[in-house]
Amino acid sequence: MSALRIEDLAAGYRRGTVVSGVTTTVGSGGWLAVIGPNGSGKSTLLKALTGVVRHRGRVFVDGRALSSLSRRERARALGYAPQIPQLPLGLTVTDYVLLGRTPHLGVLGREGPSDVAVVGALLERLDLTRLADRPLTTLSGGEQQRAVLARALAQRAGVLLLDEPTTGLDVGHAQALLDLVDELRHELGTTVVTTLHDLTLAGQYAERLLLLDEGRVAAEGTPAEVLTPATLAERYSARVAVLRNADGSPVIAPTRPTM
Repeated sequence: MSALRIEDLAAGYRRGTVVSGVTTTVGSGGWLAVIGPNGSGKSTLLKALTGVVRHRGRVFVDGRALSSLSRRERARALGYAPQIPQLPLGLTVTDYVLLGRTPHLGVLGREGPSDVAVVGALLERLDLTRLADRPLTTLSGGEQQRAVLARALAQRAGVLLLDEPTTGLDVGHAQALLDLVDELRHELGTTVVTTLHDLTLAGQYAERLLLLDEGRVAAEGTPAEVLTPATLAERYSARVAVLRNADGSPVIAPTRPTM
């Protein structure tokens, strides 16, 4: 189980700073969904946590600064699935997902039965078993996305960072994916940070939401505290009604203007 702490994080690119002043904590086994309008800095925040983009501030996993960890230690601490992955040529789905087990391999670097079992279970849960021997490049966009997520899940890192994991997935596969992430969170104590455009999914699966707007934290709290018509109107320029499922989880419904 791994807790994640972010202190005064700022990140960006050559053109300038994209996000700044982000401070938050995600407890062990917690789920934080980062939401916000397009261009608010959600993906940049996750890239900063992995070290892909330059950043200032500090990031800790279980009290240890990420900057102090070796590459292997960092791979065990953080698993990351980017929104737009670079897929290697020539690998089958199984071979690609097995790459997620690399941080756990012994000195010989060979996968054992337990590694193969982890990958097989993930392929089944993500509806990829029938595609196991197919080259990655022959898959559809949604199938490739599921393979990328399977690789990140196979890593079994203490903290799992997923950038728009439901992009390109139909509603059934999106739900199956998020259900699996939620199960891993409860079974293994995995700490989850996702970016999500779908506010209904964010509110139904995540325990807490962090709303970014123009690179800064505009709101943070439970889904009930953040997903209000007033906040969404202000930050998204959107007309919505917030409905409730039987369990109290939110459903964000767009509304037409009155004539």
